[in-house]
Amino acid sequence: MKIGAYQFAVTNNVNHNMEIIRRTITQASKEGIRLLVFPECALTGYPPYDIESSSSVKFDELNHAYEQLQTMATDNSIYIIVGTITQENKRYYNSAIIFTPDREKLVYHKRALWGWDKDNFNTGNSNGVFDIEGLKVGIRICFEVRFPEFFRELYKAHTDLNIILFYDVADYDDMERYEMIKSHIRTRAVENVTYTITVNTICPYQTAPTALYDKSGSTLYELKRNEEGLLIYDLENRQLNFGEQGRKKISDWLTENI
Repeated sequence: MKIGAYQFAVTNNVNHNMEIIRRTITQASKEGIRLLVFPECALTGYPPYDIESSSSVKFDELNHAYEQLQTMATDNSIYIIVGTITQENKRYYNSAIIFTPDREKLVYHKRALWGWDKDNFNTGNSNGVFDIEGLKVGIRICFEVRFPEFFRELYKAHTDLNIILFYDVADYDDMERYEMIKSHIRTRAVENVTYTITVNTICPYQTAPTALYDKSGSTLYELKRNEEGLLIYDLENRQLNFGEQGRKKISDWLTENI
């Protein structure tokens, strides 16, 4: 399956963000991409960095954007995963929504709430595992990469591809943080023997990568930091090599016995 991830400077303007997303979907469709991923809070901006709070989101504009995304998913036969803020019964969630070609809308709500997340969001309760044309996909959001247990859930579910949506930036060029978060991602890929793709916003300074890692944590593709762009990769779920078989064998044993 040809997959893609688009990094850009997310703003507090739903219509502006949507214009970039809409343009990217058109480009991705021309490239033959079947699964396209955008960052955490890509539609709304992240509170309180871009917007004051979750309650300040213009949900009428957001609902119109959802309608457009669903139409584009169907018309272009593409799966679109986008970060946003959702509201259910006066509760707000940091969410990833999958818009499918057959008009099914799937949702994952972030569970590991960091810092100001606690002031703006409620905690989700789903496992974030979805089937996309026979490819079992796990979704996680930003701070969850710090917790192996959230990814061990995905290992137990036998995911083929794990996806992490980030909104992780700094006010200065913090390369050390960038490398630290990259090490978390690569470790999650290695210990769970699973392809892992990440996508992040870029402004003012990007502190988590937009990249794809293989089952051994090796970098298959990484976009240049702080520059808008589209990652494209034709993913083939290859057989495990010798080292990966060994890690999976012990991981299976640990899963059954601990």
